[in-house]
Amino acid sequence: MICAKRTDKLLVTDLLSAAFNDNLSVNFIARQDEKRKQRIHALMDYSFEVCYRFGMVWLSEDRKACALVLYPHQKKTDLSVIWLDLMLIFKAIGLGGIKKAFDREAKIKAKQPNEPMVYLWFIGVSPLYQHQGTGSRLLKQVIAAAKLQNLPVFLETSTERNLPWYKKYGFVEYDTLELTYTLHFLKHEHIK
Repeated sequence: MICAKRTDKLLVTDLLSAAFNDNLSVNFIARQDEKRKQRIHALMDYSFEVCYRFGMVWLSEDRKACALVLYPHQKKTDLSVIWLDLMLIFKAIGLGGIKKAFDREAKIKAKQPNEPMVYLWFIGVSPLYQHQGTGSRLLKQVIAAAKLQNLPVFLETSTERNLPWYKKYGFVEYDTLELTYTLHFLKHEHIK
């Protein structure tokens, strides 16, 4: 995998927007109106910016897949982060969705451990190149990079068909959250 540069931002946000177009969790957050696709793109833009500052943005060697990784224990709030949050509200969530988004975020945080971790926020493959092993190679590389840092990997997914895929690579489901869909919480801990 290769570390994305700022100049890769459009590639990453386009790729993730396409890969997560029908995702239940993404569509729960993005305001559902005539600008839905632009709102999903704005959510991916926000996620890129946060991970670029406080984590890693990885691309597969063929640039057909990417992973947004956050180190929550390194995230700091400053004016630029507040600005990003405001842009997320106006461009993706909408004013009417603020309470729903904050409630969901609080419920998620309550189920996540408060420890240093690699948080795999998004991993996606261009829809044209799915089911060819690209995502699996990238996931294995994310796990290996986390192991080098001696950090567990945590993630959530609302895509039930992906559960066996994550479990194949050593993830264990440790909790769920019922919203208008089921959000599955998974972790990968390295054996010492």
